Amino acid sequence: MSLPRAPDRLPEDMAAALGHAIAGFGFLEEALKRAIFSLTRQGLGEDATDQQLERWLKRMEDIADDSLGTLIDSFGAAMKHARIAEREVLVERLGVQRLRRNLLCHASWRPGRTPGAWHPTFINTRGERHPDDMTAEDIQEIHAETLRIARRVVSIMRETGIEGEWVAEWEDEDASAR
Repeated sequence: MSLPRAPDRLPEDMAAALGHAIAGFGFLEEALKRAIFSLTRQGLGEDATDQQLERWLKRMEDIADDSLGTLIDSFGAAMKHARIAEREVLVERLGVQRLRRNLLCHASWRPGRTPGAWHPTFINTRGERHPDDMTAEDIQEIHAETLRIARRVVSIMRETGIEGEWVAEWEDEDASAR
């Protein structure tokens, strides 16, 4: 099986949309890590033993290298003990973004059937191919949805009251993302 010649460069609008979308996924991962930290620390309570705190700190070190899928699973588990409105809907939306992230990050892009469209050639772990061409606008919408979800995750983290020094560095970014 021969591979077609790869394009020298994606058009600027497509490359920019992909770059922003991938950066948005990075922000989502950071938000999930911080929310897991806050939710699980809250779950330990004020009277946690030194041994419980030590195990919890080890787990927090381990999540630093977790993938988006593992972070979503850990976040879903951490939310089970908190009163979070529409928890199942959020977990479902996160699952969709996980698949989109894998598509955007791992696809080989070829010119699509219509002008301005590109086809992401990617086979997921279930052997499925993405059937549709995509435009920069499609990817921009994925980016926007990623940021909407990340803002919800951040709001859940903030509701715990365990924010640490993270809040100040996100204040300006939250306003610019609206």
